[in-house]
Amino acid sequence: MGSLIATVGLILLAPMLARFALTFGPAEYFALFVLAFATLGGITGKNPMKTLMAAAIGLIIATVGIDLSTGTQRYTFNVLELYEGVDFIIAIVGLFAVSELLFFIEEKAGKGREMIKINPLRLNWRDITSIFPTTVRGGVLGFIAGVLPGAGASLGSFITYTLEKKILGKKGYFGEGDPRGVAAPEAGNNGASSGALVPMLTLGVPGSGTTAVLLAMLVSLNITPGPLMFTQNADLVWGVIAALLVGNFMLLLLNIPLVGVFVKILSVPPMYLLPIVTMVAFVGIYSISHSTFDLYFMIAFGVAGYILRKLEIPLVPVILGLLLGPEMEKNLRHAMQISDGDWSILWSSGCRSGCGWWRSSGCCCR
Repeated sequence: MGSLIATVGLILLAPMLARFALTFGPAEYFALFVLAFATLGGITGKNPMKTLMAAAIGLIIATVGIDLSTGTQRYTFNVLELYEGVDFIIAIVGLFAVSELLFFIEEKAGKGREMIKINPLRLNWRDITSIFPTTVRGGVLGFIAGVLPGAGASLGSFITYTLEKKILGKKGYFGEGDPRGVAAPEAGNNGASSGALVPMLTLGVPGSGTTAVLLAMLVSLNITPGPLMFTQNADLVWGVIAALLVGNFMLLLLNIPLVGVFVKILSVPPMYLLPIVTMVAFVGIYSISHSTFDLYFMIAFGVAGYILRKLEIPLVPVILGLLLGPEMEKNLRHAMQISDGDWSILWSSGCRSGCGWWRSSGCCCR
């Protein structure tokens, strides 16, 4: 459902966004990133100050590396591995996977393991109707999160789960087997995966790590993603969208018979499962750069995530700040250069740069 909703949104919105994107400038992109932070601040955590603190931590981490504008080292401490900045995948695995492992060790150390009883794998119409509103909300919100450049599927999952938990409140029993706790992040994840194609195809800005690979592939084929792609390479664009629809149904046909195999993982004792999860995390991070420094960095993020969770500071804003920080800074600097340091461009450029588009619609601001 999440992928289907996002694909329909891609079909409807991408051509319009491609036309409207011709009026976008750095100030508009910066405002888009601010909107992402404002949205997350409203649905994450009970304490707005802690949410703001978490976002600030993410933005600080995002500044690590070589400043592309001046070539100045920032918070690298002459460590060669930090020159290119902090890989957000290392941060995500450390903050969520490793910190969760530390929490499990703290809670379950010395305790006997409780046997897990797996109920028959059936999905009746009552279950489908109960989770349908959740999947629709998750698909729409995930699509919006995917459209935000740099946010990607991870942010879509976190936002949809947090929002659904807030909407249901005491009506939901999240953490105790509520299927909506699974439907929300999965719908958000699939919605964001398709939504990430919108900025890549219309703006030439990758919306996730996967679309960044797609962008590099298209450039290698002498195809430039952007607003003109819908006219110069229309067959390729609509071919990709058609493949998304076909792949969505193929995924459903494969998952239904194999879900019984996947769920058997729950019967694996934690004493065996946790080392496997840890090994997968370490191998996955090491395969990115083949650097042992990244492994130590992942552990450091895990300890930091454990401390932040102990202090009840949400982790999602940290990831958002790390993901959007570089592009946010780049567009802010570009806007300042265009306006010769005039900050008013951040709230007045929409009328100036977009006036031509709005005039053609008969609603130009004055």
